[in-house]
Parts: sequence; C-alpha cells; structure tokens
Amino acid sequence: MTQKMFASDKNSGVHPLILEAMGQANDGHVPAYGNDPYTAAAIQKFKEHFGEECEVVFVFNGTGANVTGLKAMVRSHQAIICTDGAHINSDEGGAPEGFIGGKLLTSPSAVGKLTISQIERQLHHIGNPQRSQPKAISISQCTELGTVYTIDEIKEITSYAHENGLYVHMDGVRLSNAAAYLDCSFAEMTVDAGIDMLAFGGTKNGLMIGEAVVCFNPELAPEITYIRKQGMQLGSKMRFLSVQFDRLLTENLWLDNARSANHSAQLLAEGLSAFPEITLSQPVQSNAIVWVPGTQTIPD
Repeated sequence: MTQKMFASDKNSGVHPLILEAMGQANDGHVPAYGNDPYTAAAIQKFKEHFGEECEVVFVFNGTGANVTGLKAMVRSHQAIICTDGAHINSDEGGAPEGFIGGKLLTSPSAVGKLTISQIERQLHHIGNPQRSQPKAISISQCTELGTVYTIDEIKEITSYAHENGLYVHMDGVRLSNAAAYLDCSFAEMTVDAGIDMLAFGGTKNGLMIGEAVVCFNPELAPEITYIRKQGMQLGSKMRFLSVQFDRLLTENLWLDNARSANHSAQLLAEGLSAFPEITLSQPVQSNAIVWVPGTQTIPD
C-alpha cells in the first residue's frame, strides 16, 4: 500500500539518480576512509559551491554533523547559544552537551529565529568562572518551524558574534530548501555571510545516508578530522557517502529536489486552508508546515 507520510522528509525514499550514482561507485576496489577519487570529486563540488578555502568532511547523520562542527568550536567550560526549539536542544538526545561537555544556553522563539537581543541577554556573565562562557551561536537554516533567515539577518548575527568573540554555527540540514526559497547561492548565506561552520544536509534532500561538515574558519579546520573519528563518524567505505553528494551537487539536482519539496509544502498548506479548524503557526517558507497546538490534526 502506497502511503504519504508528512511527519518527516526522511520518511521518503532515495532519489533514483542518487541510487544510480551509488551503484556506479560499487565497482572494484578503492582506498578506504575517504582516500578515494569519489570523495575527492565530492569535495571539489563543495569547493565550487562554497569556495576553494572551505574544508569538508562527510559523516553519517545530522547529529554527527552538528556535534562534530560544534566540538571544534567549543570547549567543556563554554556554551552554545541557540533557540529552545533548535534541533541540537530538542532532538539530539543531549548529544551536543554529552559529547562536547559544554552547555546549551537557550532562548524561546515564536518564529524559530534568534535575535541580537536574545543573544545579548546570554552574555552578561562573561568572565565569571562560575558560569559557562558563551563561545558559539548556533542557528538553523531553515529553522525547526520552517522559517528562513534572510541573508541580512544572518549577517547581523555573525557581525555581532565576531565583534564579541563568538563563532557562528549553522545547522543547515535543509539548507537547500532555504536557498531555493531565497533564490540565492549556498555561499551567499553561509561563507559570504560570515558563518564559521556548517552542517550541510543530504538525507533530507534525496540521499540514502550522509551529511557534511563544512568549515569556513581556517583556525577551526585542523580539528575536524580528529573529532570526526573520535565521534565515530568516520566511514570506512567513504565512497558511498561522498558519491551521493557529488551527484546531488551536479546539474542542480539539489535545487530541483528542494524546489519540489517547497512547492509540495505550499500545495499542502493551500489544501489545509480549506479547514477553518486548522491554523498554521508560521508562513510556509520551506518544506515544513507547523500548525498551532490544540487545533485539529491533518484530516483524512
């Protein structure tokens, strides 16, 4: 029986072109742990999109990508500022705090976004050894409520962060959907906007398995490969992770998938508008729809 499940984009299958690429990579022997031509080609694709200076490593899942990137930025006596609804706070089983040893400093957000005033309120104990010291800000693009930061909003946060000695991490597991909505390049809302570290999504955009950690800050890059291994995110048959990204970033497959998902969300929202008992809590800007708690669930 064919079903459509709206709870998560990870309930869908793998894009046929991704499966085809994996099948083509399943030919003969190549060096393990990323020392293969498929991984080299995928890294080059990232450099074409994000710039030659970025460093890229592939991991198994979104939690692994977030934790790997954040651990390069934050020590155990330090803290990460994020919204209370951020994936690293609400959906990663305490992995960031457990693996990094640092603390999450959260702020409520009705729209899923952090503001400068919320960040500022977390900086009043700088220099106090009895309080975890803020060292990084983590924002999600798209947010967990489906909203999208504008490029100017991102630049405002990164400028304020860097002026105050903070790094900025972006949870970009649905970055492709944000780029499709904003009609911009990946670089425009990441490295060009001042982001230091990015978790780039694959499984939410057609891949079977795999995410990427993209580092833009050269002082953080040397740590990534060691943290990935210690965090049990280094794949031995790396070619099957990396070849997916090579194909995803070729001929705008990433954009086609993201536009299709965003469009489908708009169609669903339009259909739900016929039911007055359902109230959406946010404008539909990506491939996520959130309705107000207490209203009816999606009707049959």
